[in-house]
Amino acid sequence: MSEQLKEQLVSWRRDFHQHPETGYEEFRTSTIVARHLESLGLEVTTQVGKTGVVGLLRGEAPGPTIGLRADMDALPIQDLKKDVSYASQINGKGHLCGHDAHTSMLMGAAQLLTGLGRPQRGNIKFIFQPAEEGLAGAKAMMDDGVLQNPQVDAIAGIHVYPGLPTGAIGGSKGIAFASADPIEITIFGKGGHAARPHEGVDAIAVSAQVITALQNVTSRMIDPLEPAVVTIGKIEGGDIGTAIASTVRMVGTVRTLSPAVRDQMPVLIEQVIQGVTRSFGAQYELIYDKSYPAVRNNEGMVDFVTETSQRLYGKEVWRDLKPSTGGEDFAFYSEAVPGVFFRLGVGDGEERTSYPLHHPLFDLDENALQHGTALLSAIALRFLAEADESWLAGLQALQK
Repeated sequence: MSEQLKEQLVSWRRDFHQHPETGYEEFRTSTIVARHLESLGLEVTTQVGKTGVVGLLRGEAPGPTIGLRADMDALPIQDLKKDVSYASQINGKGHLCGHDAHTSMLMGAAQLLTGLGRPQRGNIKFIFQPAEEGLAGAKAMMDDGVLQNPQVDAIAGIHVYPGLPTGAIGGSKGIAFASADPIEITIFGKGGHAARPHEGVDAIAVSAQVITALQNVTSRMIDPLEPAVVTIGKIEGGDIGTAIASTVRMVGTVRTLSPAVRDQMPVLIEQVIQGVTRSFGAQYELIYDKSYPAVRNNEGMVDFVTETSQRLYGKEVWRDLKPSTGGEDFAFYSEAVPGVFFRLGVGDGEERTSYPLHHPLFDLDENALQHGTALLSAIALRFLAEADESWLAGLQALQK
């Protein structure tokens, strides 16, 4: 049935791709989503988590509730070199992480599932979320009650992935994505003339030493069997080439898979910065924020999706993947209820679909859209048909 929606799925995706909106600014996107859900006769709630939209398909009798989540926001990067008719028309913004596809697939799933009529029992919540890219839209929606009324018993989310061939899906049991915590480091030196560096304290030179020393946190201060990444992605400082810089600001992220290692990182990072700056006579300020926790896939839900995909396609399409050090705010949902976050292959073997997520040339095989729509629909239908109290209790037990 999803094949009948192929043209519509592509049309939605290309429209969103041309009109990307970043976190909490998804006004056009959410309006299109809400109107579509309303046209299907769903119970629709808007402005959930600022710009989020929720559609509820209520069953004829009480039963479990499954949540299906898609994120809607784009990145502050424009696909300037992408030679396609649907390239971004918005300066400085682009759908380079596939959220346009996620939104389109879930819109398609809503259309398929409502076309089958009301479920005999239970409910399906279609969760269209804003601001995944670093602004915690999932938490904002949860604060507005997205997992209540009716209470969501389990949740599934999908993400496109060029590293898998079109139609394949994959993921990890247990920890699937890393926690991602932003850091900001400011180095305070002492300005002076470039010809007399000994009279000042060069904040740029000190910052270079700090960046190098921080790599020792992951290579020498953490168990090598525990993945951790410290990245400085932005550095700014100084005024002119003939002066010693007095201040440098660095911005980065810390990513870990283990909650215990995550707790260690602030202490170790400050220890390194303090030691380096003190040795050069500089000062520092460290701002370390705990942001997205690690995504933990419920093992029972992973098995459920694997079995559902086999029933749907009549063959094994699931691939076991290593945990990713990427961050994902689906983590907030999976902390609260049994959840599964899996990846959908969108690579067709051509160069066009080989670029990684967040690359300015990222694109995908649009034939994957119908696969995503079909699988999300199948997950919801099977969950409502088979989830009983004992199975839900088992999911909760695995959650602890």
